[in-house]
Amino acid sequence: MTRRIKLIQGDITKLEVDAIVNAANTSLLGGGGVDGAIHRAAGPGLLEACRLLGGCETGEAKVTKGFNLDAKFIIHTVGPVWREGTQDEEQLLAGCYKNSLQLAAENDCKTVAFPNISTGVYHFPKILAAKIAVHEVMMFPEKNKLPEDVIFVCFDKDNFNIYESLIRANRQ
Repeated sequence: MTRRIKLIQGDITKLEVDAIVNAANTSLLGGGGVDGAIHRAAGPGLLEACRLLGGCETGEAKVTKGFNLDAKFIIHTVGPVWREGTQDEEQLLAGCYKNSLQLAAENDCKTVAFPNISTGVYHFPKILAAKIAVHEVMMFPEKNKLPEDVIFVCFDKDNFNIYESLIRANRQ
C-alpha cells in the first residue's frame, strides 16, 4: 500500500478522518489558533480528557478520542517555538510528525490530517516547516501500513502554495 499525500485549504475541524493532529501547547488545555479551534469544535469533553494526560513535551504526541468532531481521534503534538534554529527546533518539529504518525498507526488510523505545526504564533519558518513535514510523512516507514492517506490542511493560502510546490516536486 502506497501512502497518499493530499493537500487542502480549509478548516481541519470539519474533516471526516480517523485522526486530526492538534498543534497544541505543552499544557494540552487549549490555546489559540488551531488548538483553540479544535477544543471549541470538540466540546468540553476534550478539555477533561486532556487534563488527565498531564501535558506533553515539545516534539512528543498524545492521543484522545475525537469527541464532537467527525474524527475518531485527536493526536495532540507540541511544536517548537522558533528560536533562530538554535534550540533543536528542526529535530523537535520532525518528532511531532514522527510521533503523531506512530500514534496514528498504533490506533489503526487509515487517514490522518495535519495542520501547519508551529508556523503561526510559534514563528517557525513556513518553508522549512513544510519541508520537514513532507519529508517525515514520505520517510515514515512503509512497514507501518497505516496511515494510508495523509492530508496536509492549510488554513492560509501562503502555506497551501508552499506545500503544493513541495508535494509536486517530490512526485516528479
